[in-house]
Amino acid sequence: MTTPNAARQAKLRQSLASERLDALVVTHPPDWYYLTGFTGEAGALIVQRNKMTLVTDGRFIVQGRDETSGVRIMQHKAGLHAAVGEFLRGAGIRRAGFDPGQLTIAQHSVLRKTSGRRCKLERVEGLVAGLRKRKDAHELAQMRKAAILASEVVEHAIGLLKPGVEELEIAAEIEFQMRKRGASGPAFESIVAFGERAALPHARPTAKRLRKNELVVLDLGAILGHYCSDISRTVYVGTAPKQVKEWYKAVLEAQSAAIAAVRSGATAGDVDSAARTTLAKYKLDRFFVHSTGHGLGLEVHEDPRVARGQKTRLEPGNVITIEPGVYMAGVGGIRIEDDVAVHEDRSEILTRSPRDFIEL
Repeated sequence: MTTPNAARQAKLRQSLASERLDALVVTHPPDWYYLTGFTGEAGALIVQRNKMTLVTDGRFIVQGRDETSGVRIMQHKAGLHAAVGEFLRGAGIRRAGFDPGQLTIAQHSVLRKTSGRRCKLERVEGLVAGLRKRKDAHELAQMRKAAILASEVVEHAIGLLKPGVEELEIAAEIEFQMRKRGASGPAFESIVAFGERAALPHARPTAKRLRKNELVVLDLGAILGHYCSDISRTVYVGTAPKQVKEWYKAVLEAQSAAIAAVRSGATAGDVDSAARTTLAKYKLDRFFVHSTGHGLGLEVHEDPRVARGQKTRLEPGNVITIEPGVYMAGVGGIRIEDDVAVHEDRSEILTRSPRDFIEL
């Protein structure tokens, strides 16, 4: 039976053939994990038409052998990119691809110098990232679990909100609960923002204490089985003013419209537009200062980007976030976020926490 890794490798080799490449140098850790299962932090994977070689240092040789199958493990001692270049030259590689977004100028310079004059280095963007956009059944199952875990944690965190608690306390409890429930850690630094600080879309937790009659934005994600989740909820501690309730209603309606627009064949820009058009009806679109969402998978930010004007068409297997928000300086912010999977004939919300407005 063909394993997921073998199937992914076969698809990548088809891309090598279409790009007329003899090899692809893979330098991004999530990409080499996707292809081989190797979880080490340093190295480079060289994919050829009929074999794969992982170049790494002495720290990861045993790990590489244990975690991979059908991959030659080669130890370098004098420098990774020099070793990769020497491998390409020794193997007689004439055309080797690399992703320019995953290689620094200095690293490229070393690679070009050591690979020799006969090896031409070709810029090819996103060959592996393009495969990673479409999650298979195993990946989707893992992402459902990660999304449910994050949903449980955000609900637990909401239950801890009361006047006097610090943002840092809630953030620490969020990470503890993730690990307690089986996550390897947070997908990103959890956002816990009280009051006026909720107007900062990427607020980092501080020692600020929660006061009565303040908005609270919680944004968190867990890594479970290497796959990320991402969820945001906004609550009000106290009795919310009518205007805050109207803002929340508008954001929830915008999110619902965007989720309804998620389907195979729709463009990412169409989904973003659905959220913005809804907020415009409430004259709140100018307070929406970021994109509607992003791809999700082995990394918390992947393709496709769900933003204004994006022409990328959604495909079955894509998993994206839908997270419109409005941010009022001096008052606070409201953001509602869920993870959505695209299927052939439907979409699926992976996160499971209620979206109703909560007053504590």
